[in-house]
Amino acid sequence: MKITKDTVATLHLKVADAKGMLIEASKEPMACLIGGYGNTLPAIEEALEGQEAGFQATLNLSVEQAFGPRDENLVRLLAKKDFPPGVKVGGQLELRESANGEFKLYNVVKVKGDTVHLDGNHPLAGMALKVMLKVASVRAASAEEVAHGHAHGDHGVHH
Repeated sequence: MKITKDTVATLHLKVADAKGMLIEASKEPMACLIGGYGNTLPAIEEALEGQEAGFQATLNLSVEQAFGPRDENLVRLLAKKDFPPGVKVGGQLELRESANGEFKLYNVVKVKGDTVHLDGNHPLAGMALKVMLKVASVRAASAEEVAHGHAHGDHGVHH
């Protein structure tokens, strides 16, 4: 079966920086609903389009094709007293971003004295990436998966 809109591709992925330093490697294959649902980067979906199980590729993604440039407006400093007890690096916090009530997820990147440093950028923002992928399997997505916008079952989301 070929990878097209509303198929689930199960992938083995390795992500490295532009120099080849490994950032992440999937231990288990990852199931992605294909078709613009935001389950993976558009450049990866584009490379997978029309491919079948066994396809392998190494993609060199520019900053724009990966997670985009860093936005320094998404870096915040807040008083430690305004945080729940036990705030530490690696934690996350949702902050209201605008008057319309939207929230943005921020990562705690540093705690220095009475100040907590937050970053709302994706951790890989500003980086060109090398993505090595191999398609383990391809199947038609279920109606429920399409309705939910993500893969279910083995290597996907379990409800």
